[in-house]
Amino acid sequence: MFYPYGFGHHWLILIGLPLIIGLWAQFRVRSAFRKWGEVRATSNITGAECAREILQAAQIHDVDVVETNDFLGDHYDPTRKKLCLSSNIYNTPSVAALGIAAHETGHAIQHAKAYAPLKARMAIVPVTMVASQMLPFVIFGGLFFHITGLITLGIYCYATLLVFQLITLPVEFDASRRAKIILQQMGIVQPGSEVAGVNKVLNAAALTYVAAFIAALGNLLWLLSVRDRRN
Repeated sequence: MFYPYGFGHHWLILIGLPLIIGLWAQFRVRSAFRKWGEVRATSNITGAECAREILQAAQIHDVDVVETNDFLGDHYDPTRKKLCLSSNIYNTPSVAALGIAAHETGHAIQHAKAYAPLKARMAIVPVTMVASQMLPFVIFGGLFFHITGLITLGIYCYATLLVFQLITLPVEFDASRRAKIILQQMGIVQPGSEVAGVNKVLNAAALTYVAAFIAALGNLLWLLSVRDRRN
């Protein structure tokens, strides 16, 4: 069977399969969020109130909890010390909202405690951003114009992204672990279905980070195979 340059059996395994895994992970997240986003928590507090209560309990007073309009664009910005929650998390007292708000607050706690993997991720972010911006040009030039030097540069870019995704895994897993413990200790979610709902939402979200790591690894191995066939 004929395949365009670089798009052979290796591509199907190393790029296609991780893509399917990534789509499946995104489906799991949206499905869990849709289900548990409709279940009101007994505590009846919103995601924003949850985040502020956890920050206060952790004696963190220099982090602002703000609303953002991006759907599931929730994140903690360590450079500005802002905990950004999407509107459906910020304003909603659902089980899903509490789980996600607590997870992002977990990152703020990591920052306050100088959690080593978070510090490492913050340090590599500038290099990762440069690598991400270069990749489209590198891949296009390397594959379509057969410029081996650009393929090698793409390998370095994907190696950088792979390191970033590898460091991200303990950061995200630890934030979820903290969230699950804190929500129960503070009585923000109740044992039983509410705890199970939080676990399902956060566990589904964790799959997306695993999928991102697999995708970066697949891309790196694919480019290595392309370069090897060129040599």
